[in-house]
Amino acid sequence: MFHQILLQIFQKLNNERTISAAYHVLRGKRSGQTIQDIGLFQLHNYFGLLPKLPRKTFDEAVTSFLHYSWLTMQDSGHYSMKKLGLQRAEQTPDFLFDGWHYRGNEHVFFARFSLIVQSLSFQSAVVRSFSPISRDTNIQSWVRTFLVEHNYQDGHLQQQLLKECEQVLSVLPLSDANKQLVLYRLSGHSLPGWTWQQLASERKETVLDCQLAFIEVLHTFLNEVHQSNDYPLLGKMTEELRVKALLTDSAQQTAHLYEQGYSIEQIVQIRKLKQSTIEDHLVELAMNEPNFSIGPFVSYEEAEKVWQASKQYQTKKLKTLHEVVEGMSYFQLRLVLAKGEV
Repeated sequence: MFHQILLQIFQKLNNERTISAAYHVLRGKRSGQTIQDIGLFQLHNYFGLLPKLPRKTFDEAVTSFLHYSWLTMQDSGHYSMKKLGLQRAEQTPDFLFDGWHYRGNEHVFFARFSLIVQSLSFQSAVVRSFSPISRDTNIQSWVRTFLVEHNYQDGHLQQQLLKECEQVLSVLPLSDANKQLVLYRLSGHSLPGWTWQQLASERKETVLDCQLAFIEVLHTFLNEVHQSNDYPLLGKMTEELRVKALLTDSAQQTAHLYEQGYSIEQIVQIRKLKQSTIEDHLVELAMNEPNFSIGPFVSYEEAEKVWQASKQYQTKKLKTLHEVVEGMSYFQLRLVLAKGEV
């Protein structure tokens, strides 16, 4: 799965970024460049899937792609996908990740969920003392409050939670083998959860592929719960885990000042940042806020010229577009590309 995901990212980046751009996407780097790449190349699903991905693991995958003649590399780090690589990318399945909206919070959900299941299991066995599956004190405090609020001792919570879980899993468009990953990772009284190594061995795949399949299940699980009112217990567990404020904190501060009517120059003075940084924030705003208008910076006619040139030359490279679209600054070009086609 990891190699398939990488191929899809490389294909979407369209040979217009370095190899490292894909690495930063998977790690969830919060730089202006990576955030813009997310919007420009529609990489939202993959953002932050593997925040601890070792560079060595990434480089080894790239080396294997070179060995299979799926792509070629330049000394600068830029790459080109070869015909065989493009064919392989086209053959990969569509994954259902939603990294942009969860950014690792799926693991917070599972920590809550697994500790609740463990607690209920020991309660049913009339065992009061056990070693919690999660050592995170915040998780423990949250679960303790949840259990008390839902009268866990009367036995009804177990049945309702089981019903909701069965209902969610029954509608997820994933294989039963992948859905079962969630169950195998749970622990209860006299029933420890499987390790990643055990699961990988059972599934005959790498630990990394096993973990990615698990993340995909959690993302689809969370989205199903988020989109429906049929899961009150699970809905409570998922509260505030789906990211709503998609802008970086610094971009939000710039957006607030811009909405108050301050110019770029004034915001630069107020925030004591470089103009290029403030421009990065406005590009981020154009990418994420549907109601943000680039009209004060770029006319409709200018935006149309940019997209016509992008189609004609089959590129979104700023340098190329800057050369062929006269009178447009790099900031204006980035705004147009971030906002989307007119």
